Amino acid sequence: MAGGSSLRLFILGVSLLSFSFQCFCHCNVNRKGETRSVGIKGMFVFGSSLVDNGNNNFLQNSLARADYLPYGVDFPLGPSGRFTNGKNVLDLLGEQLKIPSFIPVFADPQTKGSKIVHGVNFASGASGILDDTGSLAGRVMSLNEQIRNFEEVTLPELKTQLGLGCSTSFESSIDKYLFVVGTGGNDYSFNYFLANPHNVSLQVFTANLTSSLSTKLKKLHSLGARKFVVMSINPLGCSPMAMNMMKLPTVTRNRCVQGMNRAVHLFNSRFKSMVDAIRAEMPGSALVFVNSYKIIRDIIKSPISKGFKDSSGTCCEVASISEGGNGILCKRGGQVCLNRSSHVFFDGLHPTEAVNVQIATKAFVSTLKTEVYPTNIQQMTQIQI
Repeated sequence: MAGGSSLRLFILGVSLLSFSFQCFCHCNVNRKGETRSVGIKGMFVFGSSLVDNGNNNFLQNSLARADYLPYGVDFPLGPSGRFTNGKNVLDLLGEQLKIPSFIPVFADPQTKGSKIVHGVNFASGASGILDDTGSLAGRVMSLNEQIRNFEEVTLPELKTQLGLGCSTSFESSIDKYLFVVGTGGNDYSFNYFLANPHNVSLQVFTANLTSSLSTKLKKLHSLGARKFVVMSINPLGCSPMAMNMMKLPTVTRNRCVQGMNRAVHLFNSRFKSMVDAIRAEMPGSALVFVNSYKIIRDIIKSPISKGFKDSSGTCCEVASISEGGNGILCKRGGQVCLNRSSHVFFDGLHPTEAVNVQIATKAFVSTLKTEVYPTNIQQMTQIQI
């Protein structure tokens, strides 16, 4: 009898322990959900220079770097690797979302431990959707490599940092992060229009590009991503780089290079039309398409009404190819315009902080489906997944 009582007590103890663990796991989910439901905890960022916070600073032999003045002339921390004079779109979205700090870059050896709790930036200047895009810029991290870095390095550490003991707890926590993807422009500028070794048509190239990006979004979804922000490609044909490449006379510079813009518009249109289909294939997800192409194009068409004066020139001094530059990046220590907020472009390709402010603001609160689709970021963050 004594042995039977001991056995029953042992089984009861195990049952209570099991119940306590299950309750802890369940309560942990609810507790985390309650404290974070009011907002977004952080962002994981993938893409190219428009959303790169400085990853290329840590890549040996990378030629696509912005870690020197006049880049960062208006940024609180000075030159950081951001390809603009001040804050980029990611920084400004972070402010809207009340994220407490700038998103650290993956390539920085110090980005580990508690520093990843509010997100990590994986973006790499000059990179693209395709693996071979960016090869002319030396060492860059392609979108595939960025996603691998998230999967193999950051994701396991994030689970540890969040102290998650069961998969449902992780799912409840990961939907409090935005997954921002801003890429594709370099696939046209430095791949299709510059090389195109296989001589494929624009339609075939674009179809392959949108399909590839869709596949990569689904990969992130399989890793737990639920809330996505996808940035369109900017109007590349209106950039000083494009107009200088085409050697347009001064009197026609405001007209933009229509061939490049048509290609980009084709990509943006196809991808926007795919948003609903992609979302249906990613259960429990929400996705916002930010049409930065239209936002910037509207500024260029009517700069004065938007608060700008110069919509075609560069704010910083850019070295041409004949001068040993690439026609895109600012000269190291070169001259810079005094009124940066009146310029659309800071260097030969990248917009000023003033333009980034307009993109981030519209992405967050615009009610126009031509600017954000199917809803804005503020509304999307309130969706319960």
